[in-house]
Amino acid sequence: MRRVTPTPRPADPLVSDAVAFGVAVRAARTASGLTLADAAAALGIAKQTLSDLETARASVGLATALKAARELGVTIFAVPSSEREPARRALLGTGASAESDNAGVSGAASTQPGRP
Repeated sequence: MRRVTPTPRPADPLVSDAVAFGVAVRAARTASGLTLADAAAALGIAKQTLSDLETARASVGLATALKAARELGVTIFAVPSSEREPARRALLGTGASAESDNAGVSGAASTQPGRP
């Protein structure tokens, strides 16, 4: 059995693009100790599809991306842009704010390591 080296969780819960989403999914998968092949098999998707999702190399359907995230313990919140920074600070547990130039509805991801 291959040993899985956990990758760090994103420091910022704001998911502003496919790369940030993929990082959150990979961190959750590796924290669970699952190889790419084992996680893909458990999710019922191709190993390449999960790899593409984690690396933002190709288009993966929204339903597949959300299923993978949910099953690996990544929670996604849709927050109106006017409430983005207060929600982000609450998730971070700080009163600090970081600038973000994203407009519209934003997502925040929260990973729960160790959750299969």
